[in-house]
Amino acid sequence: MTDPTPADDAFLAILRARLGDAHVLTEPADMAPHLEEARGLYRGSARAVVRPADAGEVAFAVRVCAEARVPIVPQGGNTGLVGGGVPHGGIVLSLARLARIRALDRVGATLTVEAGAILADVQRAADEAGMLFPLSLAAEGSCRIGGNLATNAGGTGVLAYGNARDLVLGLEVVLADGRVWNGLKGLRKNNAGYDLKHLFLGSEGTLGIITAAVLKLFPKPLSRAVGFVGLASPRAALRLLEGLRRAAGPSLTAFEVMPRFGLEIVLAHMPGSVRPLADAHDTYALVEFSSPRPDAAAGAELEAALAAAIEDGTVEDAAIGASEAQNAALWALRENLSDAQRYEGGSIKHDVSVPLARLADFLEQAEAACLEAMPGLRPCAFGHFGDGNIHFNLSQPVGMDRAEFLAAWARFNRIVHDIVQRLDGSIAAEHGIGLIKRDELQHYGDPVGLDLMRRLKAALDPQDLLNPGKVVALSDKPPPALP
Repeated sequence: MTDPTPADDAFLAILRARLGDAHVLTEPADMAPHLEEARGLYRGSARAVVRPADAGEVAFAVRVCAEARVPIVPQGGNTGLVGGGVPHGGIVLSLARLARIRALDRVGATLTVEAGAILADVQRAADEAGMLFPLSLAAEGSCRIGGNLATNAGGTGVLAYGNARDLVLGLEVVLADGRVWNGLKGLRKNNAGYDLKHLFLGSEGTLGIITAAVLKLFPKPLSRAVGFVGLASPRAALRLLEGLRRAAGPSLTAFEVMPRFGLEIVLAHMPGSVRPLADAHDTYALVEFSSPRPDAAAGAELEAALAAAIEDGTVEDAAIGASEAQNAALWALRENLSDAQRYEGGSIKHDVSVPLARLADFLEQAEAACLEAMPGLRPCAFGHFGDGNIHFNLSQPVGMDRAEFLAAWARFNRIVHDIVQRLDGSIAAEHGIGLIKRDELQHYGDPVGLDLMRRLKAALDPQDLLNPGKVVALSDKPPPALP
């Protein structure tokens, strides 16, 4: 593989002739937003940022780069958290201009969108049609649907609706040689050979470039109730989850958990936050019941379920939103936690999942092991408890140097991920592998599975031009180091 030098501008001239000078960016100031990931852990380099307008221009750009053996890093909103969209040479291929809503099928309950559509705009298009696209996450105002699908994003709706891959019926994908696979059929049943879309969903742009998708839509919830619950421990949260699932079935659409430390820093740092319960509790759960029936008594059902849990000792206290404004305020306590952590210094982050029955075991073992390794550390384990996904974040001890703390990242990876492995979990729940977990995947991954992944990569991208070095590498070249 070769990467062009400033004297080797032939391929850029070809791209400019087709896309226009305004969409082949080479000035440092123009490229800067595309070279650094959201948390600032990685900063890369590129020869140019290329901005095609449609799938045909994406295919053209890929063919030109393939002929010149120039690496390509596909990029959506650049909101990823594992360094998967950071370039190290070659070009950044931005999908931002592919932002059209192509079609809405009310009868089939599908929406066909281009990869550059902002997630919030996709949600809005569904809402305006009286339906729901349930993928929801903190970055939905800036992340783009192509990146969501390429990383198999999770978010707060997984308990009821599944991950991003569960919300897709068809894809349009540009392959490494510039050919376009048109798999945009909006079929609920299609067993005509291999289900190729699942090769590209979650592949982080290493096997092909998603340019459009047919998405599933759902009935819009018309009755909703949100509760904020105080609990004595994560084990009590697990008991509550079991009880609510039995009582509510599919009406239980969200179950998020955060620790006392997490709530306290949200209250301290996020303007407008209000303490929802009079007393402090070890663990908090954010619970949502919803129904597509406008006459459904979601509030009464949630109140009855929580009252029963208080009576049997599972729940210590609870508050239920009395309006949509109060529901939104309760949700904000959970959604603002990631931002609040920034004010507490360095944070070493883990995005892991374990079987539901082992969630409490994981939290107890991981917190004890990390505190033993570094007294004064402040664990902040929170997230999508209902589907087994925990963001096991570690805030630095008060007064410790941030750089010194972050230098311990690999040490804590081994502590936390060893426990995840023992409990039959995954070191990458919803954020992906990218650069930051590539070596961890090599360490913990099943050898046969890793071999299959390399074979797929070699078959679909034999020149290793699509997001090279991410997820699974075809060479032994190490990823860039964390700062």
